[in-house]
Amino acid sequence: TKDGSIAGPRVLEHMVDTVLYFEGEASKEIRMLRGFKNRFGSTSEIGIFEMTQEGLVSAKDIASKFFDKSKAQSGSALTVSMEGSRALILEVQALVTESTNPNPKRSATGFDGSRLNMLLALLEKKIDLPLNHYDVFVNISGGIKIKESSADLAVVAAIISSFRDRPISKESVFIGEVSLTGEIKDVYSIDMRLKEAQAQGVKKAVIAQKPNMKLDLKVFPVDEVHKMIELF
Repeated sequence: TKDGSIAGPRVLEHMVDTVLYFEGEASKEIRMLRGFKNRFGSTSEIGIFEMTQEGLVSAKDIASKFFDKSKAQSGSALTVSMEGSRALILEVQALVTESTNPNPKRSATGFDGSRLNMLLALLEKKIDLPLNHYDVFVNISGGIKIKESSADLAVVAAIISSFRDRPISKESVFIGEVSLTGEIKDVYSIDMRLKEAQAQGVKKAVIAQKPNMKLDLKVFPVDEVHKMIELF
């Protein structure tokens, strides 16, 4: 169906060995083949393809497809997400505008809406941002749907950037999970994420704690959300 579910009884889904979802936005040339069920292997891996004039081909240079390397703009922050065993740099976009409605709008595309509400409540509590008077919109560029919590820090950075109208450098990435107490927690495969960020020309990384490996990029460990203010 249009929302991606299987219509009618799910007998067919139980009978087959593999169920694959073909994802992507109509306005984008990138398509993702994601495993939902697989009796012969993991469902965490994805295949990324590109729609060209010759048809559907494997996206070889996919690393730079999901973020813009142009000049820095307010409300935009980069993060590194794991799609299976592949690290991808993604752009998190946020728009914070003053609301005229008693119930401000909250909208998230490619990011969990309930998690967005939690992060907004946390920002109001910890750093006194009056977001209850503002509409907040969050979008993950490229049509990717982030299903892990490693993008929390980038979402927070993008929201603060939009609220204060202060651009974030395109040479910085934000990787970390934000807890209900405002603590920033480390995420898995941080070494692989930082290696990918370095390969794409990133110079600075804001994460929960310093990694064990040596890198050419500068690492800024941040363990609490309220310390994010010092970066702006």
